[in-house]
Amino acid sequence: MSDYDYDLFVIGAGSGGVRAARISAAHGAKVAVAEEYRVGGTCVIRGCVPKKLLVYGAHFAEDLKDARRFGWDVPDCGFNWKILRDNVLADVDRLNGIYQQTLDTNSVTTFHERATIAGPHEIALASGEKVTARYILVATGAWPMVPDLEGAEHGITSNEVFHIDEMPKRVVIAGGGYIANEFAGIFHEFGAHVTIVNRSDTILRGYDAQIRDRLLQISMVKGINFRFNAPFEKIEKNEDGTLCMRIKGGDPIACDLLLFATGRQPNSNGLGLENAGVELDDNGAIKVDEFSKTSCESIYAVGDVTNRVQLTPVAIREGHAFADTVFGNNPRKVDYTNIPSAVFSHPPIGAVGMTEAEARNKLGTIKVYTSDFRAMKNVLANRNERALYKMIVDAATDKVVGLHMIGPDAPEILQAAAVAVKAGLTKQDFDDTVALHPSMAEELVLLK
Repeated sequence: MSDYDYDLFVIGAGSGGVRAARISAAHGAKVAVAEEYRVGGTCVIRGCVPKKLLVYGAHFAEDLKDARRFGWDVPDCGFNWKILRDNVLADVDRLNGIYQQTLDTNSVTTFHERATIAGPHEIALASGEKVTARYILVATGAWPMVPDLEGAEHGITSNEVFHIDEMPKRVVIAGGGYIANEFAGIFHEFGAHVTIVNRSDTILRGYDAQIRDRLLQISMVKGINFRFNAPFEKIEKNEDGTLCMRIKGGDPIACDLLLFATGRQPNSNGLGLENAGVELDDNGAIKVDEFSKTSCESIYAVGDVTNRVQLTPVAIREGHAFADTVFGNNPRKVDYTNIPSAVFSHPPIGAVGMTEAEARNKLGTIKVYTSDFRAMKNVLANRNERALYKMIVDAATDKVVGLHMIGPDAPEILQAAAVAVKAGLTKQDFDDTVALHPSMAEELVLLK
């Protein structure tokens, strides 16, 4: 190992890269990390963490109104976007410091600059310095996609949305995935008029049809507008700074802010991967084997840049498994089955395992159990919004193969329930568990 400057050089200090660096250092490796932006990565700096804080802030819009039904004399309250924005960004600063401290504590050298691959064992830094490493790990994540159309430069992505100066009155969100629906709920609760524009006729592809239909119904009742089968033609900016969305075959839409939430692509461009013969797939994702090794023996990749499962906890597991495999003498693979996921919409969604359609295609004979109810809080608040819990069971084995939920605190409930699905528990195991009453979660053990 002494033939190289470092045992491991990590390009990208997001969740996966930091975990890999820390664990590798704990195994005794000499480790360096290069990060051209801020330590912490997309999730911590400009993704799921600050977005979840905005979701918390948005919930107060309904909670303050509901409080009156519970006896609280709450006046009409105004909202100050700048206070929330600045407090969220301050917390991002705090987390950035914690991640940097983690690297420092584990004696990981940090280069705060861009790094590219110059060869199988060589890294070129933006400063002009070149260093060598026995192994290189690429953990550069993914980047928001922006459609190639006239006027696209007038829109923003999830990278910039946390820094806007004013809360817009009219927002258009391009896309139908989880980012689009989460920000639709956030902006709506903050008082904006929101329109989701989607090229297809479906939101939240990959989630159970009943669950996503329920979110669509609730969102429309709240006042969020949807335009389906509506591809953009171009975006025009008016003299007053407002925007006009030209839709192919449809009426134009005026707005003050356009947010592109049209997917994320692996952040692999310009990394010099070709200098080491690292192969990419057609979507620009780095091809890896089950141990995260690329087509180059000395180079590995984890996280969203591999486009396996674009979730922060998955990237962390991949980074940890890499470190154990390469430096810990403990070869480990990541199990990608039954990974729970959530959409922090209003209300939120939680899901694990197969959807009803997937189960029917794969298993043939299944049983489906549902509970369609109003949360107790919503009843007293005089809010008609209904929760929906759905359980998919393999009829041949009685195993629960899927759980899908929409309603208050659905992700919090789903995390515990996902353990049962991962463990292969049966519908009878759920039935044999005494209900925790009164709670929403008890519906999971009362399904008939």
